[in-house]
Formats: sequence, C-alpha cells, structure tokens
Amino acid sequence: MISTQRDGVMRLCLTAAALLSFAVLPSPASAVKTHAIAMHGTPKHSEGFKHFDYVNPDAPKGGRLRLGSQGSFDSLNPLIIKGDPGAGLREFLYESLLTRGLDEPFTLYAQLAQHVELAPDRSTVTFHLNPDARFSDGHPVTADDLLFSWRVLRDHGRPNHRAYYKKVTKTERLSDLSVRFDLEPDDRELPLILGLMPILPSHLLDEDTFQRTTLTPPIGSGPYKMAQVDPGRSIVYERDPDWWGKDLPINRGRFNFDEIRFDYYRDDAAMFEAFKSGRIDIRPEEDPSRWAEGYDTRAVTNGNIIKGEFDIGLPAGMSALAFNTRRPVFADQRVRQALIYLFDFQWINRNLYHGLYSRTQSYFERSMLASTGQPADALEKKLLAPYLSEIKPELMMGEYQFPVSDGTGRNRENWRTALKLLNDAGYKLEGGKLLSQETGQQLSFEILAATAAQERLFLGFARDLERLGIKPRIRVVDSAQYQSRLKTYDYDMIQTRWPSSLSPGNEQLFRWSSALADRDGTFNYPGVKSPAVDAMIAAMLTAEAPEDFVSSVRALDRALLSGDYVIPLYHLQKQWVAYWHHLGQPQQTSLFGYQVDTWWSATIEKAQAVEASHNE
Repeated sequence: MISTQRDGVMRLCLTAAALLSFAVLPSPASAVKTHAIAMHGTPKHSEGFKHFDYVNPDAPKGGRLRLGSQGSFDSLNPLIIKGDPGAGLREFLYESLLTRGLDEPFTLYAQLAQHVELAPDRSTVTFHLNPDARFSDGHPVTADDLLFSWRVLRDHGRPNHRAYYKKVTKTERLSDLSVRFDLEPDDRELPLILGLMPILPSHLLDEDTFQRTTLTPPIGSGPYKMAQVDPGRSIVYERDPDWWGKDLPINRGRFNFDEIRFDYYRDDAAMFEAFKSGRIDIRPEEDPSRWAEGYDTRAVTNGNIIKGEFDIGLPAGMSALAFNTRRPVFADQRVRQALIYLFDFQWINRNLYHGLYSRTQSYFERSMLASTGQPADALEKKLLAPYLSEIKPELMMGEYQFPVSDGTGRNRENWRTALKLLNDAGYKLEGGKLLSQETGQQLSFEILAATAAQERLFLGFARDLERLGIKPRIRVVDSAQYQSRLKTYDYDMIQTRWPSSLSPGNEQLFRWSSALADRDGTFNYPGVKSPAVDAMIAAMLTAEAPEDFVSSVRALDRALLSGDYVIPLYHLQKQWVAYWHHLGQPQQTSLFGYQVDTWWSATIEKAQAVEASHNE
C-alpha cells in the first residue's frame, strides 16, 4: 500500500515536471491563430471587419470594363520566365493564401487561408485553408495544392520565387487543409512572402506542364474566369457568379464588372487614340506634355472624359536612366558620374514636360524612408561604418544633391565638371570627339528604347552628350524584343522604374544584390555588386523595431546613391488618370492610389437608382 502511494506521488511529480517543462520551453505551438499578419506593428482591421475603407461596399455589379495593354503576349503563364504573359492573370484569375490591405504599409488578411499561425520569432508559419475555397472548376483547394505550388515555384518559377521559397527548411502537411512551413532565421518578411504565394490546381498541373508557355486558358480560384483569348491581341475575363470568395470581407465592394477586356496595341500612341475614341475606358497618364495638351478634345470639354488626379501615399520610387555596369563603357564610376552631370533635368523638364515633374533625389522619394536632406543617425553610421569607402561623405551628412542647371540649355559649369571626370577616366576631347587615350575610340554607347516618349527623352539627353564629343546611339525596338533584351541585360542604358512601398523587403534582393546581378530575369538592371548594399539589405530584412527598419532603409538609400548606378529622373506628386464618365469610383483612395478592382459601372448605378425611386 505504502509502495503504491509512493509510486503514485512519483508519477504525479513527473507529470508536473513534464508540464512545467512544456510551459517554459519555447515552441512553435505558442503561435497564435489569427486572421491577419503585419510586417511591423499590428493589423488595422480586427477579425470580423466588414470591408476595407477604400471600397464602396454597395457598389453595383455588372457592366463591362475595357483596358489597354501595349505590345503583345504569347503565353498565359505569368509564373515562369519564358514567354510574355497576358495581362490580368495574377490580378483576376489566381488567388494567394493572404491578400494585402492597401490602406497599410504591409499587412495581409485571410484569403484562401482562413487563418494563419505565426511563431513569435517568425521561425514557423502555418496556413489553415478556408474549407469553402474552390477552383473555378469546382475542385476544392487543399493542402496538396499549397505544397505543389510552393514546390514548383521554388524549383521552376521566376527567380524571385525560387530564391524566396528555398528559404523554407521543412514543410509539414498537418491535415487536408493545413500546412506548416519551417523557415530559415533572420528573414522576418518571409512568412508574408509565403502568404502572397499564388495557389495552383495540382489536379490539373504537374512539374512538366507548369514549365510550359501555353495559350490554353488556365484554371484559378479567383473572381474571374478566362472567357476568350485572341493570341497577341486580346483577353476577355468574365466574373464567376459562383466564385467561392465573393462574400469575404476582403472582397466586398471589389471585382464589380461582369466582364474585363484587355486589348493590345502596338504602341502608346495607338493606345491613346483608342482611349479617346472610347475603345478603352481608363488611361493612367505619366506624360506631362500629353496631360497638358493632348486631352484638348470635345469628350473632355463636354464631360464625357474626366481628367482625375488621385492622392497616393506610397514613395515615388526611382525612375531613372540605368547604366549597365556589366558593360565596359560604364564600368568606371567616373564615367557614370560625368553623365549624371551632363543630364540637364531643368532644361528637359521645362522644354519636354511643361515643368510639371519634380526631380527624384532618392530611391524612396516622397517618404520618411528617403535619406536625402538629413544626416545619418547613430544606427545608420554603425551599419555603414565598415563601408565608408563606398559612401559619399555628402550623403552621410544629408547634403548631397544632383546637379542643377539654370534651365537655359547652356549647362557650362556642369559640362566642365563632367569633362574633368572623363579626363580622369582616360578620355580626352580631340577634334570634337571624346576619345579614349588607351584605344583611340570615341566614347559611344547605345540607349535602348521601346516607346516614342522614351525616344524623345533620349534625344533631349543626346543633345548635351554630343556637345561634349560623346556619340549616343538611340535604338528603338518593339515591345517583345525590348523585354527579351531586358531579361538578359543586353543593353548599355535603359529607362526604367523601380516602384517602392512603405515596407520594402525581399524584393530589394532582386533589384540590387550581388548574388543575383548576373542571373537572367532579375530587376538588377544596373548590375549592382556592392558589399555595402548587400549588408544594408540584410540589416533591413532583420530589423524588428520600426525605427531600426527606417534607419536601415535610409542606409540602403545612401549606399545605392553613392554608387552612381542610375541617372535619377523625375516623379509626379499625384496619380493622373483619365477615364470615361460611365465609371464610378470610391470616395476614398487607398494608400496605394486608385484601384481598378474597386471601380464600377456608373450607368448601372444610375439605372438602379431610377428603379428604386420608381418603387418607392
């Protein structure tokens, strides 16, 4: 009896010890199941919220939206590097596990995943799929689809997907609807990146078929199905009346048109004419000359076309002429600096763009993340200390500015500075030509263009280059050739733009990292290979406190600006969007600007209002 009592007490103590050990040891089980996750801070909308603030929850359904796209397409697979995919696939046909709330810097809400569990240290993330989720063919979305999508994107997807998804160290299929991912340390953004993964139907695809370019309409789980494809010319999407997700809070007031049509045009001029004639309903405009003069038509005068200006809360990003530093002509930073001095922004803005642009001074322009105008703080100095030989002192002090002229076109002071830099780089002006003292060849390079607007800008720039004996060659190619050459970095100089957000993250690796500089298909167009840039990206990705994140992004900005990889161009303070009067849009604009998926048919809205008044 005594022995039995002693054994019972011992078992009780062991049980208590075991429970205590589980209570004090950290475990992924301590993750909390939630409807949303934020990169920094907490989500704005609590569970059970009704709709996003930037939608009209009562927007009428119906009608047709006609959009334009430039160039052509030869594939309906947007998830591989091969081919030029058609427009709208990612936005209207495929869904992700989570969707982005566009009134916050970087917060994701439940979409295909009904809930998500995130470990406090972000070492694991578990997605629990919504049991109602279905592909458009009626097949349920399951854990098998999630794992298949992750695997094929990791092994055969675009370079960014491959790099992101290889950071998963282990997967576990917990049930038919739940999957856990174990993640590499020191990448706090990775759980959110996985949340944005497009989910593909594993019952229709395998590794081989995923890798093919195809013109067969794909199956997704999104709000629209592909109704018609005319290869290279047009794509028509029709709203799925049986879409499983139409009543989710994230979708209320969105995806209102019964049909969305994309028509392709050979160039921007043809697309503009199509808009004015009523064959396209919405046109975002970035050409100040056209905005100032090109809309002087009867349709604008009588109110049929509306010129709208929309607020946007995002950084302007970097619009620039990018040097391909892989090419010998731009390998010397002094040559790049000289061309920055030769670019006369004030003259170009006045003569080509009616003075409507502002000069871009930062990769995170128009935001608190920009480093310009303020000295480096203590954390920035600490982060950049090992790399000060790469950083311009004026940038550390917040005093750096890109060259300024008087706008008259007589840019003599800047020409003198440029010529000295070119002399230091081994060039000499002889007989009106800038010649290499080593080879005797004139300094010459090709500027690749795809549009008439780009060509006009390049001709304005060429004017100053030629005055200093430099021979630019402007090459205009069609959209398909342009995209092909971009993917393989087959150019000397291009005009491009890197958009930005208030929560930059892993995408910076695919723009600037040394490891990916020579891999085809990234956005590292200049070929940046900088230890300072690599280190600042790493610091940004591991920052936990919001103030540390801001400092690391500013340090990255200083490192990029110090490298003279681009000639910064310009930006607008608002979004210019022209649209036909039969379209309606919400009163509130998202942080990301106007969103087509929140617009609706004003014609149907008026008809419903008339009918309602008759029924009163």
